Amino acid sequence: MAKKIIFILTTILIAGSSYWHSLNSPADPNGQERAFTVSKGETAEQIISNLKKENLIKSPVYFKYQIWGAAANLKAGEYLISPKLSTREILKVLIDGEAISREKSIRIIEGWNLKDIGAYFTSNKITGASEFLGLAQAPLSVWNFNFPKPDFLNDAPREANLAGYLFPDTYRIFANTAAEQIIFKMLTNFDRKLTPEMRAEIKWQQKTIYEIVTLASIIEKEVRSIDDMKIVSGIFWQRIKNGQGLESCATLAHILGVNKAQYSIEDTKIDSPYNTYKYRGLPPGPIANPGLNALKAAIYPEFTAYNYFLSDPATGKTIYSRSLEEHNLNKFKYLK
Repeated sequence: MAKKIIFILTTILIAGSSYWHSLNSPADPNGQERAFTVSKGETAEQIISNLKKENLIKSPVYFKYQIWGAAANLKAGEYLISPKLSTREILKVLIDGEAISREKSIRIIEGWNLKDIGAYFTSNKITGASEFLGLAQAPLSVWNFNFPKPDFLNDAPREANLAGYLFPDTYRIFANTAAEQIIFKMLTNFDRKLTPEMRAEIKWQQKTIYEIVTLASIIEKEVRSIDDMKIVSGIFWQRIKNGQGLESCATLAHILGVNKAQYSIEDTKIDSPYNTYKYRGLPPGPIANPGLNALKAAIYPEFTAYNYFLSDPATGKTIYSRSLEEHNLNKFKYLK
């Protein structure tokens, strides 16, 4: 009888031990990794309850037993936790503080305008998205940032804003970075990219940085390759010198908010100061934020015998011509 009782008790102990250790196994071996946040000031009981709600642990009791005496070591933060992890592995993550990096990369593309950047910030849930456009579109005459106005803005008109100066690049920011801090990063980057040699060349040409940025923004939207940018820059500067209109389709796209392979006669008659078919010289300001290649092209143009150009919609290749007659033939060939 005693042997039978011992056998039964041993069986119960083994079964109980097996069950207890099974509580350490993953809550869902086929589950997907998900974000889990431990907020500052949360108690161990709240954390355990949230883990269970997210189906990341099997047993709150087992987890509580494992953290006995170590609850204070659970660190606040945002974590990526898989339900494929055991309870002890999850506990190690929370104690070691292996939180997701609160930094993220944002990539501003060459040729984006202020609204494009604002929309990108919104879609990527950047904290400062709602404030960005208001700050970036404000006239320089009412500069209201908590950092000094960069010197390269000194030759811009008082009514100008930051269009053209928010340098396209990849930036590392925190998810909660304010719009003003992001703008500061972008302006600082522009300041670095516009070298002393480039500034000296602009001054030698008796141009302003604002004029260079304005033309560079048009070049950025017109053509893709570095070589094409230089040639198109030469064509545009020559037109300005000769008192001709730039006749840039990119400026029509800016006005209309739509890109067309070929714009109509009616489109070219739109009454806007940005209509370079109607008005001579540069438009009032940049139509986008140019990258370094476009800026260099505006500063260091290549002058050729070409007077006209268009882009083949099928290939993106730039087709040049010397005369208006040749240009019209190319339009019929490539744009019809």
